[in-house]
Amino acid sequence: MKTAIITTDTFLNHNTGLGHPERANRVSVIVDNLKKFKKQLIWKKPTKFDRKFLNITHNNKYVDMIESSFPQKGFSYLDGDTIISPGSKEATFDAVGSIIAAIDGVENNEFKNGMAVVRPPGHHAEKEKAMGFCIYNNVAVGANYLINKYKYKKVAILDFDVHHFNGTQDIFYNNEKVVGISTHQYPYYPGSGSDKERGKFNNIQNIPLPAGTNSEEYLNALEFGLKKLKEFKPEFILISAGFDSHKDDPL
Repeated sequence: MKTAIITTDTFLNHNTGLGHPERANRVSVIVDNLKKFKKQLIWKKPTKFDRKFLNITHNNKYVDMIESSFPQKGFSYLDGDTIISPGSKEATFDAVGSIIAAIDGVENNEFKNGMAVVRPPGHHAEKEKAMGFCIYNNVAVGANYLINKYKYKKVAILDFDVHHFNGTQDIFYNNEKVVGISTHQYPYYPGSGSDKERGKFNNIQNIPLPAGTNSEEYLNALEFGLKKLKEFKPEFILISAGFDSHKDDPL
C-alpha cells in the first residue's frame, strides 16, 4: 500500500505577517517537492472531526478562548511569537483534521502510512497555552483520537526538532498510554526538555543534545530513543517531524 499526503491550501491563509519565520512557504516548498512523486502517493484532504477531541486534549476554557480569538481583520497575538489572522481559523482546524484523516486512512486500510503537511504546527501548544507558533497540539489530538475512538492502549510519539516538545510532554506527562520521545537542542527554547523530566509513568524520554551535534552523534542518540520505543511496544506510532535542525535551515 502507498503512503498518503494529507494537506490543503487553507494553510496559505494563515497569515502571520511580513518577515515572520512561520510562513506559508514552510509548507508550500514541501508540497511542491512531493508533487514530483505525485503518482507514487495518495493525496487526501483533511476531514471534519468532533471538537470533543480538542477538549480531551486541551482545557475547555482554552479551546473556547482560541475559538473567540481569531480576528475579523488584521492580526491577534496569542503570545509574542504566535500570531493569528482571519484565515488562521480554517487552517488551524484543517491542521488537526489532517492528522485525523491520516489516522482514519491507516485504520481503514486505505494506505499504509500518512504524512500530514500542515501549518500551524502544534508541538509547543500546551494543555492551556499557545506558544512557539502553535495553537492546537495536532499530534496530541491525534494520540487522544487513537485512544478514545480506536481504543488503543499504547501510542508512541517520536519528535525530532531543534526545539523540545514541551506541549506534547505537558499533555501526556501523567498518561501511561502514551510514550513521548524527543530529540532536541538543550538548553534552548522553550527551556524545558532535560533528561530528568520523565513523566509520572516513566513515559517521557527526553534526549537533550548540544548545539552543533553531528550526524553520527545524532543517530546514536536516536538509537537510544528507539530502545525506549521497542520496550514500550506501541500499537501505533505518531511522528512530529521538525526539519529545523537541517544544516540549510536559517533558524
